[in-house]
Amino acid sequence: MDLGFFTMPIHPLDKDWQQCLFEDKEAFVLADELGYKEAYVGEHATDKAERVTSCVAFLAWIASETKNIRLGTGTINMPNSHPVAVASQIAMLDHMLDGRLNFGISPGGLATDAEAFGNLDNDRNLMFQECINTVLKIWESEPPYNIKGDYWSVSTERTELVEIGQGIMPKPLQQPHPPIIVMVVAPYSKGITEAAARGWEPMSANFLLPQWVATHWPKYVEGCERMGRPADPANWRVARSIFVADDLKKAKEYALGSNSPYRFYFSQLLTKMKKHGRSNLFKEDPDMHDDEVTLDYVLERCVLWGTPDKVADDILALREQIGDFGRLTYAGKDWVDADLGRNSMILLAEKTMPIVNAAIDAGSSSRIAS
Repeated sequence: MDLGFFTMPIHPLDKDWQQCLFEDKEAFVLADELGYKEAYVGEHATDKAERVTSCVAFLAWIASETKNIRLGTGTINMPNSHPVAVASQIAMLDHMLDGRLNFGISPGGLATDAEAFGNLDNDRNLMFQECINTVLKIWESEPPYNIKGDYWSVSTERTELVEIGQGIMPKPLQQPHPPIIVMVVAPYSKGITEAAARGWEPMSANFLLPQWVATHWPKYVEGCERMGRPADPANWRVARSIFVADDLKKAKEYALGSNSPYRFYFSQLLTKMKKHGRSNLFKEDPDMHDDEVTLDYVLERCVLWGTPDKVADDILALREQIGDFGRLTYAGKDWVDADLGRNSMILLAEKTMPIVNAAIDAGSSSRIAS
């Protein structure tokens, strides 16, 4: 099992915007130095807590400061984006990164973004499908383009001057396109099945209860089997909120205490999910009343915290519960304490994961009994 990194990110509303951006950049550079295999950043246009408004711009900004890590859009919210803009910008970014780009996509989950972009009342899943299909059609086609859709139509037929390059859209460096990664949120997701059938790879969201994460792998297998190809657990990314510290008491306070960035993160998410009727993501029993889904209830089930060996045990127990997966994706949080934030990423890579992988290599799914 190896490591990835993902951040939405969510910061305190009163924190300086530049400080947020530079700390986010520092986390990506640190992940690269520590040998994390990939790192993703999200984007939103209408949320003061989520400060990255363009994941493409952010990744272009940090491209030259990373050396080995693959960088990913996490995600491009396709209904809010014109497919020509997505196709051209992702193609350029892939060249800027010399092929180190993963193309993360989703329908987008922030209601205020959907309202601001004018698609709140549309079927955003259909918009998502049309947008990605149009992007892929652009990349596989040569001019003249004439791609018809219900939401977007793309043509350069009337104005092209191919002999001087006008009307020709760029293609990515990786062929036929960068790896496509889909964020999976819903239990028993039908989307993961369709993604698998198209050769795309899944990442299970960090804020989903483990029992619902466990429903993703069978649906992924279903899509792979439909296309007659094996389902490889190495392609399954599982994101979790993790905090590692040298001291158990300090770890608990930073992960769960009143000033915890994890508490702030999940308070934001829980408020949004309850407001928009998606609190089921946090419910062990679908019949639970929303009032029973408290912040402490969510933190207890969604955050792995502790010393390196305790977190190793928790990761192995998670693997035992949901099944084998190839990449643990560390969900980044605000650095309320920058030293503790950095050290958590370091300890996970240098102390916890060697314990986890030694146990996996030895054929054990958990060290708890030891």
